Amino acid sequence: MGTGSAEFALLKAAFDGQTGIQSGQMFGKPCLKVAAKAFVAQQNDVLAFKLSGQDHGVAMAVPGAVLWDPSGKGRPMKEWVAIPSSENAGFRRFAEAALIYVRV
Repeated sequence: MGTGSAEFALLKAAFDGQTGIQSGQMFGKPCLKVAAKAFVAQQNDVLAFKLSGQDHGVAMAVPGAVLWDPSGKGRPMKEWVAIPSSENAGFRRFAEAALIYVRV
């Protein structure tokens, strides 16, 4: 079981060197971007993935998954799924799906 920052670091390392992928900030949270579009973000002990279609549904079925509300003010972002770091088994798969989605 990892922490949010440790799991984000693993994803960052996995995508390091891939063309056009950069780390940065979104809403003050660490994220991975391609062409200035974020596809993975980390907030506290969760990782959030920008997903659509079947990938979104699979991610929402992960225990503890919720729509991501980075402000904490009851305004979740409908495409972003926040998953606790303890449920990290699918993080690489979700990150790859998110990357494909934002590249479209």
